[in-house]
Amino acid sequence: MSRAADVIVLAPYCDDVMEPLTREEPGRSWWGRFEPVRAQEGGFGYGWAIEFDKARGRSGFLKDLESLPWPHPGGVQVLIRDQDDDCFGLWMLHDGKLVEVPLPRTERFHRPARPTEEFPPDPGMLLRTDIRQQLPEQTPSELRDPRPAW
Repeated sequence: MSRAADVIVLAPYCDDVMEPLTREEPGRSWWGRFEPVRAQEGGFGYGWAIEFDKARGRSGFLKDLESLPWPHPGGVQVLIRDQDDDCFGLWMLHDGKLVEVPLPRTERFHRPARPTEEFPPDPGMLLRTDIRQQLPEQTPSELRDPRPAW
């Protein structure tokens, strides 16, 4: 299933920590590799980006990020924008887990879970609540797919 998503990781002074994720690894649950974000005059120093083009090829990358030995976990920020999102969502480390941080004037809307697990989990849509005239109906939590989409 094609479903584009952009991810940016911001983590000061973590080149060594992110280095393994800048290489292709066939054993990972997700496909691709992060690229360092470069400034006009050279290295940016603490940003990496990846674009996922398939929903199946991105499952598990947040778990991999959680498992890294971050020297300053409070400074790690992960920005994710799925193709149906109005804006980037923000994930930060809390108690060793990357969790989505609610942003003002946004809400993540979920679709009901598919009847089988043959389809990858759906992350829902992060929508701005201040620019849309009509928002979709929210799916009750018990009807959502419990598997992590990222």
